[in-house]
This record gives sequence, C-alpha cells and structure tokens, in this order.
Amino acid sequence: MAIVNQLPLSGLAGALYLLFGLHFWRTRWRESGATRFSATQEKFAIGIALFLHALALKFALFVASDLYFSFSLAFSLMAWLAVLIYWLENFRVHMDGLQPIVLPIGALACFLMMLFPESHAVAHAQTWNFRLHFLTAMLAASLFLLAAAHAILMSIAEKRLHQPQRSRRMANLPPLLALESLLFRMLTVAFVLLTFTLGSGFVYSETMFGQAPRLNHKTAFTLISWVIFAVLLAGRHIYGWRGRKALRLTLFGFVALMLAYVGSHFVLEVILQRS
Repeated sequence: MAIVNQLPLSGLAGALYLLFGLHFWRTRWRESGATRFSATQEKFAIGIALFLHALALKFALFVASDLYFSFSLAFSLMAWLAVLIYWLENFRVHMDGLQPIVLPIGALACFLMMLFPESHAVAHAQTWNFRLHFLTAMLAASLFLLAAAHAILMSIAEKRLHQPQRSRRMANLPPLLALESLLFRMLTVAFVLLTFTLGSGFVYSETMFGQAPRLNHKTAFTLISWVIFAVLLAGRHIYGWRGRKALRLTLFGFVALMLAYVGSHFVLEVILQRS
C-alpha cells in the first residue's frame, strides 16, 4: 500500500521538478524570451513540488511504526533536503541561477523512487541515538549535495566569464567571490555534521546496529570523503585555496560520500539482491 501511495506522488513531483527546472534554464541560462514569473510565484511553484515529494517520502519511509530504507530512498531524502535548504535559503540570500541544477536532481530522485520502490525495515530505528545519527547523516549529505551543485554552477559561471557573448546570461548570479564564500560556509556546516555522524556511528554502533564498529565499504568511503573535505577546509584556512582546486575537491569528496551512502546500498539491494 505504501508503494501504491508514493508512486503517483513521486511521478508528479518529478515531473514538476523537471518542468520548473526547464523554466529556470530558459529564463536564467538561455534568456530565450520565455515568460519570467515573479519571485513569489516561482518560490510557490517549487514549494508545491517539495510538498508532493515530502508526501511521497512519508509514505515510503514510514510504514506503521517502522522506518523503511533503500538506496533510492537515501538519495531521494538527500535530494529533498537539498532542494528544501536551497528553497528556504533563497528567501534570505539571492541564489538565482542554481535552480537548473538543483531541480533536475530532485526529479532524478523522484524517478529513482519509482524505478526502485523496494525497501527494507531498519532495525533499532526507534532509539534516540539512531534517530539523531540518521538525521545528521542526511543533513550532512544534503548539504554536500547542494555544495556540489553550487560548485558545478561556479565552474560554469567561471567559464562563461571568459566568453563575453555568453556571460550576460549569468548576469543574475551573485559575484563569484560571494558564491565561493557561500560554498565554504555550506561545506563547513556539512563537515561538522559529517564529523558528528562518524563519531556517533562509532560510539553508539552496538546500540544502533547491534554490532561493534567495523570498517566496511560504507565506512571506508565515508572516511575518504571526510579526509577530502578536511584537507579542503584546512587548505582554504591555511593556504587560501580557491578556484578550480576547491571545486574539484568538493566534487571528489561528494562522489566518495555518494559511494558510501547510495552506492553501497545500490550494490547490496540491486546487484547482490540483499537488504
């Protein structure tokens, strides 16, 4: 029944994300003359997609009193939180231009929920330390996802600065220095959350997972990601790293984190057919 409830909601939310992503691409990146709605109308439209996505996640994640999870739900929850954080932050800080990257990620997440609806109940999900661990892990991953999208946008904007005939299409974006400052603020908060996630995982492993801490693929890739972001933030603080080096390390760290959070579940659930 949960699958039956979430499938149409996932499909509708994914279609809206794609539609709105196309709208923002045409009005922000292409300047094709497409009708540009007011900021309030655009935020309201994204809010509708977020609401439908949230309902789909509710039906998929919470069945009776149990928490269900899978690789598709992991990515979908990260994507929903990333879009939500962007949407809320856009009320305070001008982040125009990021929509054509963030919204298609939300669409992909919704469609993955439809393609891979199978999930499994999570043990020990009722304990407070598991809930705290789970929440901080998802928040960290969503912030890193948003930071990766932000890094891609900065890379595109930097290239277009050297193409005068195309740079005017990015005129709505804040200056690159402001974007860079925002990127490192997101990375710092996400790194703190990831550090707490790793620490709580080691300290409460037996309570949350019924076993002592062990170095599996998920833990290994999470640690690799943590090291990459630690090096990046230290390099920024000590040596003033910026530009392409910072953007590349951001993307490398994010890929490692996705291999930990999503890739390991994908291999177990889809390729090995184990929960």
